[in-house]
Amino acid sequence: MNLVIDLGNTFAKIAVFQNHRVLESFKFLKSEKNKKIEKIFQKYPQIEFSILSSVLKDDDSLKKILQKHSVLYYLDHQIKLPFENKYSSPETLGKDRIALAAAAVYAYPKQNCLVIDAGTCVTYDVVNSESEYLGGGISPGLQMRFQAVHKFTEKLPLIQSDSNHLKLIGNSTKESLRSGIYFGFAAEIDGMISRYYSEFKDLTVILTGGDLLFLSKRLKNSIFANSNFLLEGLNYILEYNKTQ
Repeated sequence: MNLVIDLGNTFAKIAVFQNHRVLESFKFLKSEKNKKIEKIFQKYPQIEFSILSSVLKDDDSLKKILQKHSVLYYLDHQIKLPFENKYSSPETLGKDRIALAAAAVYAYPKQNCLVIDAGTCVTYDVVNSESEYLGGGISPGLQMRFQAVHKFTEKLPLIQSDSNHLKLIGNSTKESLRSGIYFGFAAEIDGMISRYYSEFKDLTVILTGGDLLFLSKRLKNSIFANSNFLLEGLNYILEYNKTQ
């Protein structure tokens, strides 16, 4: 049994896996991570292995907990990967992008894949049919766009994102901001997918991340939606390293 941890700037996303099957998943504030993870080990004493992907520089307290209960693997650019990394600066490649590429290789073997993670930033990552990670793109996510139009103007307000009751033609400043940002966001991603389709004859597109629900209903292009794709990728990297 495996414990998979994706530790971000605000939240910790965690899943317990039996082989490649999710038994239970969790999401809680980063500040609660140590107590919550101790409780997970109490609930699942069969956990033998763990993997940690973290954006934090200091993970010592969490690492000690994980090492006390399991064999710990730490995701960095030196870990063995189930694909060939063709990125020109592998040490700068985000851990989330590494995990998403691994998930694509596992879930869609020998296929050209585009993985779109719509979170704080939107990342586009391409793995080809030869299991080679080629790179991709990064652009601002939804919340960043709302903050940017407020920060870099004097009169536009910082408004709450709300995709309910959207109007294409906004008849107030708030509605206009929501229209421009939300519909522009979806149009950008649709346009990017079309551009990637022009590069690959056959392409499987996977969408994940916090804004998955909004986008999955509004994209014109055909996609596979998977909210646990990153965690599945981390688990696959863990399973791959256990056999090396």
